[in-house]
Amino acid sequence: MRIVDLIVRKRNGEALQKEEINTFISAYVEGKIPDYQMAALCMAIYFQGMNTEEVANLTMVMAKSGDFVDLSAIEGIKVDKHSTGGVADTTTLILGPLVAAAGVPVAKMSGRGLGHTGGTIDKLESIPGFKTSLSRVNFIKQVNQIKLALIGQSGNIVPADKMIYSLRDVTGTVPSIPLIASSIMSKKIAAGADKIVLDVKLGSGAFMKSKEEAFELAKTMVKIGKEVGRETVAFVTNMDEPLGTLIGNALEVKEAILTLQGKNRGPLRELCLDLGAYMLSLANQVNEIEEEKITLEKLLDSGAALEKFAEMIAAQGGNREVVNDLSLLPQAKYEWKIKVQKDGYIKSIDAETLGIAAMTLGAGRENKDSVIDLAVGIKVHVRKGEQVHQGQSLLTLYYNKQDKLEAALKIIPQVIQITTTPIESMPLIYGIVN
Repeated sequence: MRIVDLIVRKRNGEALQKEEINTFISAYVEGKIPDYQMAALCMAIYFQGMNTEEVANLTMVMAKSGDFVDLSAIEGIKVDKHSTGGVADTTTLILGPLVAAAGVPVAKMSGRGLGHTGGTIDKLESIPGFKTSLSRVNFIKQVNQIKLALIGQSGNIVPADKMIYSLRDVTGTVPSIPLIASSIMSKKIAAGADKIVLDVKLGSGAFMKSKEEAFELAKTMVKIGKEVGRETVAFVTNMDEPLGTLIGNALEVKEAILTLQGKNRGPLRELCLDLGAYMLSLANQVNEIEEEKITLEKLLDSGAALEKFAEMIAAQGGNREVVNDLSLLPQAKYEWKIKVQKDGYIKSIDAETLGIAAMTLGAGRENKDSVIDLAVGIKVHVRKGEQVHQGQSLLTLYYNKQDKLEAALKIIPQVIQITTTPIESMPLIYGIVN
């Protein structure tokens, strides 16, 4: 079997067999195939696509290229949630304790942020003393004891994906549905999930800019789940504006705590309740979504979910008092307010540009070696469609360095557009694929 023959067949639109995909990916990980041939295959896939069986086979080969996490020692059905990335998307910090408080185990491995989207691990590290690394034994033990653990990803989970993505990033093959879907699903499967809930973002702050692309990706990943025996549900949700009101690491922990305290009742809370209801439904193997949602609302209102978050913080070495005293989180030294210049309606809020502005303040990474400032970020005071008046606050920038503020302020004027005519608000959830 010559590697070039497989590239030519895919270039010509033919389907590759399971053994052929396995040979190609395994040889590449072992260093037996050069980058240029893998790049050629990625480009062939970009133009010709893959059928469902091919994508499922590619996903499983990638998943098995490194450590395959065995969570069978954890009691109950493990349901994982994955977002394709957004701005002010703090759902994991709320969903984890909320679902765990309902008795469903949450054993989640998360990543760090890169570019305009934040990373769960960076956010958790803004909690004083919190350890994002646990041994496999202690990870499983903690989930069995308190139903919840959030840790960083193992360095050897899905190495094939890391190697292939670095090539896609520099060869113009990132926006390929089969390659995106296999990348996401291989990590979820390798991380040991029994069932999976996906949040596919759509809009200015998301990778998917059109409904057609977003739903195609959602359908592809759900099909992969079925092909490999992992029941999967995918939400397509709005990322035309930030999901929450706070962007930044400590700031997003603050918003998660306020939501768990029952003080925040906006789109972030609503999406967590919807995603969480489906997680409970999959774990409990029932179809009573509305009843599961009511259960989660009661856990929020009673403080049980907040207590579960505090319990996890303490178990992982952090100061659990942070849930009662937000001043224990890192605080920026300065703040800068931007106000409405004229009466009108919020026409648009560019989530991606806001994320870039927060990164410019120091809240995110331009590359993997960047050092982030856990305290800085942005508060968004308005939402799309809202009527505003001159002098009203639009944004608050929290910063520690003047030069970073000045750089961020050059970006900010592009972020929010105001019109004199009313604007129809967009739905939070565009649809669910199962």
